[in-house]
Order: sequence, then C-alpha cells, then structure tokens
Amino acid sequence: MSVQPRVSVVVPAFNEANSLPTLCRRIDQILTQELGETYELILVDDGSIDNTWDSIQRLTEQFPVHGLRLSRNFGKESALCAGIEMAQGEVVVSMDGDLQHPPELLALMIEKWRETGCDLVEAVKTRAQNEGTVSRLRAKIFYKVFSVLCGFDLSGMTDYKLLTRSAREAWLNMPERTLFFRGMTNWIGFHRETVQFQVPDIEDRHSRWSFTGLLRYALRNITAFTAVPLYLFAFLGLFFLFPAAILALDTLRRWFQGVAVEGFTTVIILVLLVGGLNFIGLSVLGLYLGRVYEEVKQRPRYIIRARTDR
Repeated sequence: MSVQPRVSVVVPAFNEANSLPTLCRRIDQILTQELGETYELILVDDGSIDNTWDSIQRLTEQFPVHGLRLSRNFGKESALCAGIEMAQGEVVVSMDGDLQHPPELLALMIEKWRETGCDLVEAVKTRAQNEGTVSRLRAKIFYKVFSVLCGFDLSGMTDYKLLTRSAREAWLNMPERTLFFRGMTNWIGFHRETVQFQVPDIEDRHSRWSFTGLLRYALRNITAFTAVPLYLFAFLGLFFLFPAAILALDTLRRWFQGVAVEGFTTVIILVLLVGGLNFIGLSVLGLYLGRVYEEVKQRPRYIIRARTDR
C-alpha cells in the first residue's frame, strides 16, 4: 500500500468464509465512501477448516486486505494479537468476523475518537434480540465474579474496540502468553469512551460456546488476570482456624471428662467440609501453577503459516 493507512481494522476469523465478503464490502463502504478514510483490513485466519483462507486471498484483489494464516487454531485472543502487531494505522479497530459487530458502528467510534481525543473507544452491547435467558445469566455471573475478583466491570463489553497508537503500544508491551483482550485493555487505563450497539439477529448463527467451554474460558481468564482466589483461600484458612481451635479445646475438655465420643458427628462434618475446601484450594493452586508453566515456557503466542503480500 502506497499510502499510510489512517485506520487499521483487525478481524480474527475462524470458519468465516461466508461472512467475510459481506463484512469487507460494508467496511469499505463506511470507511472509504462515507468517511473518506484510508484504511487497511487485516484478516487473520485462525486455523479455519473451511475455505476461509481462499476467501481472504480473493478479497485482497478487491479491497486493501492483508491476510495472515496461522498454523493452527491458537484462539481468538492470539489471532487478535497477530493482527494488532501487524497494524500500521493511526488507530486500530478490532472486531469479529461473523457480522455480530455491525460495521456501521465504525463511523460513530471514529467520530467519538475525533471529538474527545480519547485513547480507546469501546463498543458496549445492549441485550441481543436472539439472546436466551441462560446465555444472559451465564454472562452476568461471569462478569459479576470477574468484577468482584479483579475490580473491573466488563458487563456488556466486547472485543469491538478502537485503540489509538498509545493504547495499542501499551497493550502490546504486556508480555504474558495467556491473553484476555477485554480485561487487558481495561487494565492499561487511558481515557476511554463508549458507544452502544445491539447485536443483530443473524439467521443460522449459533454460539460455538458450550457450557464446559465457557467454564474453561472463565477459569483461564480469571486465573490469568488476578491472584485474588489464592488470597480468598488464605482468608478461609484463617476463618476456620478460630472455630477449629475452639473445637480442639472442647474436645480436650470432653476427653478429660470421659465423654469424648460425643460430638463425633460434628467432627465428621468438619472433616468433610475442611477436606472439600482443601481439594478446591489445591485445584485453584493447580490452575495458577498451570498458568505459570505456560508463561515460563516462553512459547510464541502464535505461528504464522502464510501471509498475503502487503
């Protein structure tokens, strides 16, 4: 590209061959025809098993598209990282490739950035038309737990964001391998603004997240982002220390009085309770050790298999 792009749009894609052409047309219409912006569109094929890469290669002939093909499915966070590292624009916009992030919101995000001079514009979703009660409840529980443990309220936040060069560099300077884009972009601070949008009702679109997948996602991000659960179990240990000491003194008193058999049920209940807490605490500790294990190996966040010409 001969002209330095002002806006870089990064789109991680996993099996999105059908939606990418429509997405590119709508982005080009907004940025070029309506706003007159020079832009680049970075499409990252995150190990798709359909013809997503073929679609990306065809799109490079019609739009200012740069394609990256990862060697396998590294996950959305790593795919975002690959695209953001490649971006050259004054601002970088991250968005999904399944059309649930409406491209028409780009104009409002760029306008908000120009008017306020902020470093980050976040798109906050309102209640989706096709979002079920169970999905809303799961999301609400996750964000509430995350807010309590980490101190950041991510309710309604998405990966649809605009970052200035300062915010982008701050995010890229965070070296951890276990990435949580929403949490990390909140952690860096900076002046931020928000815009709201409603997730469109797209036919034949079903969530790829199962309950176990969401649970792993939640545990991974919470343990990667905060050590508060470890402190909670330390406080629980202190909490049970005092009643345990009282029970021990009461047991000794009963033994000296010759009625030590009494209270056996209480002891069994306490043993089961404390044993269960120990198992949970060891599990939490194991999760953190797993995070440490992943970090100390210093493996790359992603591996690029192929790329289109810039």
